[in-house]
Formats: sequence, C-alpha cells, structure tokens
Amino acid sequence: MKNFLDLALAGPDLVAELVALAGRLQRRPEPDALRGKVLGLLFMNPSLRTLASFQSGMARLGGSSFVISPGSSWNLEYLPDIPMTGAAAEHVREAIPVLASYADALGVRAFAGGQDLAEDLSEPVFSAIEGLCSVPLINMESAVNHPCQALADWKTMDDERIPASNGRFVLSWASHPKPLPLAVPAAAAHMAAMRGMDVTVLRPKGFELPPEVMQRIDDAASRSGGSITETDDRGQAMQGAHVLYAKSWSATSVYGDAEADQDLRAGLTGWTIDSDWFENAHSESIFMHCLPVRREVVVTGDVLEGPRSRVIRQARNRMYAQMAVLHRLLVDKGD
Repeated sequence: MKNFLDLALAGPDLVAELVALAGRLQRRPEPDALRGKVLGLLFMNPSLRTLASFQSGMARLGGSSFVISPGSSWNLEYLPDIPMTGAAAEHVREAIPVLASYADALGVRAFAGGQDLAEDLSEPVFSAIEGLCSVPLINMESAVNHPCQALADWKTMDDERIPASNGRFVLSWASHPKPLPLAVPAAAAHMAAMRGMDVTVLRPKGFELPPEVMQRIDDAASRSGGSITETDDRGQAMQGAHVLYAKSWSATSVYGDAEADQDLRAGLTGWTIDSDWFENAHSESIFMHCLPVRREVVVTGDVLEGPRSRVIRQARNRMYAQMAVLHRLLVDKGD
C-alpha cells in the first residue's frame, strides 16, 4: 500500500487486514512503532475528530505530527495555469512538495466546492496534488470520499458483530439546515456494499445520490455478493435493518443552488430520526453517525444516548483505524 486514498483502491482483502490490525493495535499497543517518524496534516477545511484522532494515533505509535489548518497558513490554489490574483497566495505545486519534504507521510483534507457536481465528482484537489507528493498520501476527506471514516465504520460493525452477508445497511438522509458534502454518505454506502451487505439508500425526492456514486456502489456490491437499492419509503427501507446510518447531504437535483436546496429541505422536518424509525428494524439494530451531529434536528437525543447508538465507538475507532493505516504505510510498507 503506497497511499490511502480510497477503500476501493485498497481492495477487500487489504481492508480486512487493516481492520484486523486496528483491532490488534487497540488490544496490544506498539508505542515505539513509529518512533522518529513525522506525519504532516494539511487541513484546507476544519476538523475536530480527524485532527485529534490522527495526532493522538501518531503519538500512541511513538511518532510526531505537525498541523497546517485553515487560517494558519496561506490559502492554497490548485487550479493549473491561472494567474493567482485572488485570495490564494501559494500553489499546491510548491506547497505539497515542501510539506512532503518535512514528513514521512502527508494527510490532506479538502472538501467539495459544492457548486459544480461534475467538478466535485472529479476530485479536483486530490487529482492536482497526488502526483506532487513524494511520501505516502492519506485522504482525510475529499470532495466525494472519506476512506478513514469508512474504515472506522467497517471496524465498528465488525466489533458489533453486524453480519456482512445478508446484513441490512440503511444509509438515510436526515434533516439539516444547510447543504452538506457527499463524501461521507458516498463512502459509507460504498463501504457497506464492499463488505457484502444489502444496502438501501433512503432519501427524499431530489436528494438521490449521483449516478456515478450509485454505479460505484453497485460495482462493489456485485463483487462482494451484496446489493444496492434506493428509495424514499422509510418502512420498506427499515424492514429488518441491522444498521441505520444517518447523514445529510446536498440536494443533488439542484446542486450548487442554495436557494432551491433550501426550498427542498424546508418541508422535510419529518426526516429527524427518532425511536419510531426502528419499529420494523432488526431487534439488535444500531444507530451510526460520523459526527458532528445536530441534536433534535438530525436525530433526537434519546436515540443518540440510547442503547442503539454507536456514535462514540465510531469516533474512537477513527483513531485505531488510522493507526492501522499509518502502521501499514510506515512500518509494514506492504504493496
């Protein structure tokens, strides 16, 4: 494994190895494994769990890290061959090689632009920087992918003994006051399909996942023996569900049009997840969310703090999953 950019690039066998390694590092720490190694963390957008979990994980393996975060450095340009007359004072063509020269691995977070769906689906920032980085590159969330979160979610379901074959995974859109990126929902549904689960995307009309994302999920399901469906029927979606994974995202039918997006979501307050959603679910079904979460908007407090909720375990597993990625990249250095 040279980089960690996408679970699909890693493949199911390597993902299974990473999940197993994360569990081993959780049970049997290796405090000297990365002694003398340095992790660079470049955040073009804000972070709480990703920043804290990477720094903590690197420290627990004996290494150190430095952080470049929004407001702490120059704005970075990534588009090629344009006059830099705007806010960006530095280009990734200089910034990435320099940062890579200071680190043994480099993590980058760069959210979607949220204006042009085709452009975001092309992953413009990571496409611009991947060839510039001379050390292992880690995707800490891109325009339409979040492999670190997906790896932690896979581990969480394994920890909970959620079945892979014939396991029912529901990714549900949830109420939120503003449009959010597609990275987490796209990564979560793909991860569950890759695991071999029967995946249902539950969303209101106008919030369908892009065809390119659905095709990627379908391809993963075909290879693993899982399946993928999309519906706006909650009763149908939740029937026998083992996992309800909540996340809001932009209205893809009016992507980039903030006013039209607001008009669509204004009447969707019934998409706040409460205990009634689990009426037809599996008796041991669990609730998952990547955090941060808006209480009483996305989900009620009784679900968040109830026996089904695994949001804290998910967040903790971010650290262990990322420790496994760092260990594989910098210690094992396997292909």
